Amino acid sequence: MTEGNFVDYVKAFVSSGNGGKGSVHLHREKYITKGGPDGGDGGRGGHVIIRGNSNLWTLVTYKFKKHFKAGHGEHGSKNRSSGADGQDIYMDVPLGTVVRDAESNEILFEITENGEEKIVAEGGMGGRGNWHFKTSTNQTPRYAQPGIPGQEQSIILELKLLADVGLVGFPNAGKSTLLSVITSAKPKIADYEFTTLKPNLGIVEYRDFQSFVMADIPGIIEGAAEGKGLGHYFLRHIERNATLLFLIPADSKDITKEYEILLDELRRYNPELVDKQRIIAISKSDMLDDELMGEMKAILDKDLNVPYMFISSVAQKGIQELKDMLWKLLNE
Repeated sequence: MTEGNFVDYVKAFVSSGNGGKGSVHLHREKYITKGGPDGGDGGRGGHVIIRGNSNLWTLVTYKFKKHFKAGHGEHGSKNRSSGADGQDIYMDVPLGTVVRDAESNEILFEITENGEEKIVAEGGMGGRGNWHFKTSTNQTPRYAQPGIPGQEQSIILELKLLADVGLVGFPNAGKSTLLSVITSAKPKIADYEFTTLKPNLGIVEYRDFQSFVMADIPGIIEGAAEGKGLGHYFLRHIERNATLLFLIPADSKDITKEYEILLDELRRYNPELVDKQRIIAISKSDMLDDELMGEMKAILDKDLNVPYMFISSVAQKGIQELKDMLWKLLNE
């Protein structure tokens, strides 16, 4: 998937169908001159339905098509014949999509299961035909109900990635390089900050044909929880990850402080993120000799309360051990 095709936030306008009118009809046949009312009911207007599809990973379908209108219900007719219901419109979205009201920003619902369906705009009910209104004192009612109008609404579709492992780190920490080594994904890699502007997904192949999904989340900066940079667009993708892999380069001035800053940004954005399983991978460790690594381990053992390991994506150092640890955390 190219970066330009990864669309995780779109606005759309949905409109359900109007209900059909009830019929005003009096039954007439050759030998039945006063058969009474027999007007049928109008059909229901079509719904606009959001449906989960596990084969989709992006909202690119809705990048250019923004308006969705369901069909109107048909009017009732004679012989108590009901009008046909309006055609429903289905909007297929990836799992992990949150649907909001565009005006109030209120969350309407979330789609997390394949085939899950939620009505976002309900079609209007059809009007009842005049045969419903027949009474002993009014045996030939010449009126029926009109159909109820459909609903119109502006909505926001917001994708939060569903991945087993989410890569968390500052810009240029080596997340995209690790993803390209550990999976078959081909993210954009360059030696400058914010190379990655959209999340990348990759399938990590493990032993015995088993696998799990890893997401490279664009780099977090200090103040991201307040929306600094593109903070909110990046941080929301971390909410759905089962395990968080913090990636901190070995040449960082203070590994513990960098980890605390990243953790604090997650805490300020959503305190529940701190409850997720966490592991720290110290990248670019091929530049460390044994003596320097020993000194760093002594400091980290004292300061950190989460498991950590040294890796190098370029030198393929510690990659299999990292897979083993992630698999163990995911299956605990």
